[in-house]
Amino acid sequence: MTIESIVNNPLLKDIIVSVIIIIASIGIIKWTSIFINNAGKKFDSEPTLIQVINELIRYTIYAIALTLILNEMGINITAIALSLGIVGIAVGFAARDTISNFIAGLFVLADKSFKVGDIIEISDQKGKVLLMGFRVTKLITPDNNIVSIPNSNFSKNVHVNHTPLEGKRVDLEISVPYNIEIQVLRDKFLEILKNHSWALEDPKPTFIINELSDTGIKSILSVWVIDPWNVAEYRSIIASEIGPLLVDNNEKN
Repeated sequence: MTIESIVNNPLLKDIIVSVIIIIASIGIIKWTSIFINNAGKKFDSEPTLIQVINELIRYTIYAIALTLILNEMGINITAIALSLGIVGIAVGFAARDTISNFIAGLFVLADKSFKVGDIIEISDQKGKVLLMGFRVTKLITPDNNIVSIPNSNFSKNVHVNHTPLEGKRVDLEISVPYNIEIQVLRDKFLEILKNHSWALEDPKPTFIINELSDTGIKSILSVWVIDPWNVAEYRSIIASEIGPLLVDNNEKN
């Protein structure tokens, strides 16, 4: 097959040019992504900003490539634009969720309420932010699942960022039998914490009595830690070590 035969075959020519445009587009996207990521590391830019720029460039290149392919195939772009204008209302209703997610994503970026790497909680989902896109935000949960949350949820629901502050308080509610000395138990609690490097000395751990009930003295043990990602694990460790100390002596006998 010669170049002349390809030129004389419009369909084959269109296919080859379209394939070249697609390959070139993918190559440009990969190259720009590598360049932007390296530049971001060099200038210590926010990962969130890098992801947004990459997405913006990727969709822009997709749009340009599609336009070039349609133009190569002889499809009138102006006519398509007019047609889209006619059905724009219907498309708008169909794509309102996507548009809502896009606008909400812009507000999230502008507010800087969280960024990539932060640990957030929304709609009973808690995890580390893996990706902030124009449409969805992806989280990695403690059990290593990836959860995609539409950005519009962040404008409709309360979300908590567990990362910005240096410390995170771990609370454990307990019921102390009346025959157990509170002061002795408090000292034991502080002694347990000294054996764990994740327990901060400042702010100081607290042992607060909340209520005197029929079953015992309801109290809350509190300790501050640095890593919010392991709060549940730290609470479990404290519970497993303080639990045996709460057994009623009469029950032992």
